[in-house]
This record gives sequence, structure tokens and C-alpha cells, in this order.
Amino acid sequence: MSEVKEGEPSSGAAFLGAEVRTWRLQAELSQRELGLKANYGQQYVAKVEAGERLASPEFADACDRVFGTPGLFARLRKRASQHGYPDWFVPYVQLERQAAGISNYSATLIMGMLQTPEYARAVFRSAHPRDTVDQIDTRVARRSQRQEVMERDVPPLLWCVLSEACLRTKVGGKEGMRAQLAHLLAEAESPHITLQVLPFAAGAPPVPGSFTLLTFDDEPSIVYADTAMAGQTIDSPAEVELATARYDRIRASALSPDDSLAVIRRLMEDYTR
Repeated sequence: MSEVKEGEPSSGAAFLGAEVRTWRLQAELSQRELGLKANYGQQYVAKVEAGERLASPEFADACDRVFGTPGLFARLRKRASQHGYPDWFVPYVQLERQAAGISNYSATLIMGMLQTPEYARAVFRSAHPRDTVDQIDTRVARRSQRQEVMERDVPPLLWCVLSEACLRTKVGGKEGMRAQLAHLLAEAESPHITLQVLPFAAGAPPVPGSFTLLTFDDEPSIVYADTAMAGQTIDSPAEVELATARYDRIRASALSPDDSLAVIRRLMEDYTR
């Protein structure tokens, strides 16, 4: 059986999922049976095969073990992850699309889900100074596309606590920040989005960097933490519990949603001067 077949999905999670299904059917295994052999649930296998979730490296390794294909699924997963986002970010993007709740703490920059294209462009230009204009535009387009999750009929509940530093760091100049803060105010009108500001006066936060908690209707929560070079998706129950407790402390120390919007509105007016 070849690694790539004509007429099947050519990239991404759907490509890998189609290969898993093909090999599973050839092995005459049900989704539940494959899940048992790979130490995953039947629902997880179903989502992988449907392309709704990019298989984890561990699941790919388990498929190689179950199907007797040394390294094949590990290589397919690597190829599937190379469809626009960095390899380390792909698992988070897949999970973000399925989340029932997104709880974010933005320590220095406004979270990508709430960025305007101009703000995102300034962020990417700073992080990737050697990129061409087209490359930066592609990055901005991918980030904007992620925001489509909030346009669904039943979007996730998005709760974002913004450090005051996010609002005072002039990203994209005065005009860019004025537009960005106006965008935050407009987004906060949605019943699905809640914003809070963690003021400098609140003191040291429980964590120094940004992180996001994703919750699901029928699966355990996960935490995504930003680092200097890459992000990390963590599903360890102990780590998720700790991150949840820290997020609750951050949220309790933040201004109320109404007071937070008043601060954003006041700072937006400052950027007009």
C-alpha cells in the first residue's frame, strides 16, 4: 500500500485520517477495536478518520505498531502537519475548532482570535523580519481564518483576560491600536465573548506568560501555553487542573467586564490624541 493515493485528501488531518481508515478496514478492525489496540477511545479514532482532529504523534506510532508499518504513520503525520501552520501549532488549531469554551490569558499581546489584520501584521513583521510581504500576508490570512470559529451558529464561549500591558503596548502605531481596541469593544458586544482587563495594580499574575484553556462537551480539557520559540499543547490532568486554578485567580483579580470595557474605551480615546 503506497503512502499517497490519487483521489484521496492531499494534505492535513483529512489526508492522515483517510489513510488510518484505509489501513483499519484492510485489517478488518472496527474503530473501537483500533482504539483499544492503540489505547484511545472509539470517538477519538472517529474524529481522526473524519479529519476533525490531527492524530497525535503517539496515535501515529500506535498505528504503525498495530498495522505493522514501521514509521509510515509517523511520516504521514509529519506531512499532514505541514499545511500552513507550524507543526507545533497544528494540534492546537484542530482542538480550537472543536472547543465548547476558550479561556485565554493574554500577557503581552492580544490573543490571535481577537486581533485585527493590521495588528496581526505588525506582530508577524516583528517576529519574522526576513519574510516577504506575501509571506506576511499569508500568515495574517491564516490567523484571520481562525476567527471563523466564532462565526458558527453555536460558537464556543470565549473568555479573555487581557493584561493591561496588551492595551498599552503600541502595536502598529496609534492608528493600529485605536482600530484594535475598537475591534475589542465591538467583539465584546457578542453574548459569546467576555473580556476582562488585569490592571497593573493587581500585582504579579500567577503565571508570567500567556496561556489558553480549551474545554469540550465530551472530552477532557487541554491547556496551550506560549513559550519564547513555540507553543505547547498539554493534556496532563494535573497540569490542566493547575492551569485552571491559575486562570481562576487571574480572572478574580481582573476588573469586572463592564469596568474592563470602560478602560478599553478610555485607552482607545487616548490613542486618538
